[in-house]
Amino acid sequence: MRPAELVSLERLREERYARVLCYPRCNGEEAARRIKELERLGVKAVEFVGEKTAFNVPVLGKGCVGIVVIVQTKTGRAALKIRRVDADRKRMEHEAEMLVKANSIGIGPRFIGISDDFLVMEYVEGVLLPKWAANVKGTDFRKRIRRVLRDVLGQCRKLDEVGLDHGELSRAPKHIIVNAEDQAHIVDFETASIMRRTSNVTSICQYLFLGSQLAKTLRSRLGETNDEALMSALRDYKQERTYPNFFRILQACRLAQ
Repeated sequence: MRPAELVSLERLREERYARVLCYPRCNGEEAARRIKELERLGVKAVEFVGEKTAFNVPVLGKGCVGIVVIVQTKTGRAALKIRRVDADRKRMEHEAEMLVKANSIGIGPRFIGISDDFLVMEYVEGVLLPKWAANVKGTDFRKRIRRVLRDVLGQCRKLDEVGLDHGELSRAPKHIIVNAEDQAHIVDFETASIMRRTSNVTSICQYLFLGSQLAKTLRSRLGETNDEALMSALRDYKQERTYPNFFRILQACRLAQ
């Protein structure tokens, strides 16, 4: 990974960085307006670092709605989501509302601030779950993996209970980060909704145990999952979201200990 580039707001006017700020179509007037938004949000500088790139500038993440970078604020480092100028939405309000609802039950990076084009939130430093699960070491690695997976399923059950559907957990290689203390964080609520029926537990189980590359990794590291028992438990949980049915899911995934 390239060394981090710490860039002041004034230097964001330079074309190289303005192209990221207004990705994917740079416009000087738009860049100037966005820099003023950052000033109002208390951003002091942008830290360009990460494994992804936007116009050959390193960033944390890049998606259909936005570019994610690290910023320096009055209170320390934070994550900044930059709305793409060609995004299918005009503001960041929806994602902010969904994140605040998740925060109310202790889930997701902490919401910090919002403007039309930016969402500022806690920077969660860690490793994406697939990479973490494949590389965690130590004599207790199975116990550590099971503890993290049990926590992820527990968070998904909480989301189900408050009626917040994440929307991306059936294909979640980029949506769960594990930090240095083995704490799992569900991130990226841009497609979340309180209007559709929740399916967080069923979606994450499909991803973790029933067909992804991560499912193969987990089977090799933890042993086989009882697929028939898991499918049965998921069907029952979908019909009746009781704790006994959720516990049957944990048992089928060998996470109940």
